[in-house]
Amino acid sequence: MLDQLLDSPNFGPETLLVLPVLIALEAVLSADNAIALAALAQGLQDSALQRRALNIGLVLAYILRITLILTATWVIQFWQFELAGALYLLWLVLQYFTSKPDESDESHHHGPRFSSLWQAIPMIGITDLAFSLDSVTTAIAVSQDTWLILTGATIGIITLRFMAGLFIRWLKEFEYLEDAGYLTVALVGLRLLVRVFNDALVPPEWVMISAIALIFLWGFSKRNDTEIAEPSLPSVVTETKEPEKEKAER
Repeated sequence: MLDQLLDSPNFGPETLLVLPVLIALEAVLSADNAIALAALAQGLQDSALQRRALNIGLVLAYILRITLILTATWVIQFWQFELAGALYLLWLVLQYFTSKPDESDESHHHGPRFSSLWQAIPMIGITDLAFSLDSVTTAIAVSQDTWLILTGATIGIITLRFMAGLFIRWLKEFEYLEDAGYLTVALVGLRLLVRVFNDALVPPEWVMISAIALIFLWGFSKRNDTEIAEPSLPSVVTETKEPEKEKAER
């Protein structure tokens, strides 16, 4: 089907079929991106700051994506960009799996910690840009129409913000989800790295999507045990009131 879309004219009924394909690709390829951004946002202690970091960070990410799309025909000529993106993503994964969480932190966050909002925002923008090196290349393979790719990127950013917000909540609920997310980040980094050395060895898109789906199934397989014993208020009340009753009887 993609071959037929590639051979379609620049404008016509067939072109309209490309947009749903790009949106679907953005949604699927954004799952691992979203969990990485959600994990980065967790480096801020306050939940309100986490939401602001995602909002502002994704505005920056959108600007960087548009710039990448408009310069894509030039960027893809230089393998150094993909190598830098691959090494950055693999560095994030290595940092996550080798760092020890702060025992005093209930979330047991592994990733980097941020003391201010403006430390987190550049990390969010750069991380999304590294992922975009993979997704934009895929989008260009589907269609050469810049307006379609820009539309897909716009919808992708909106989808990414929604998914990242969900993942911030889900990371606290599911025990293996953060590990699963960083495993998928490793897959994207390795895919970019393989593309640098030998494009023929890059696995097909359906293999990547299937592998990511299986990893996320494992990530959602176990909920965290968050049951906290609450103090028994009625017993405290009765204990404090009993002496008063005795004094009244006396």
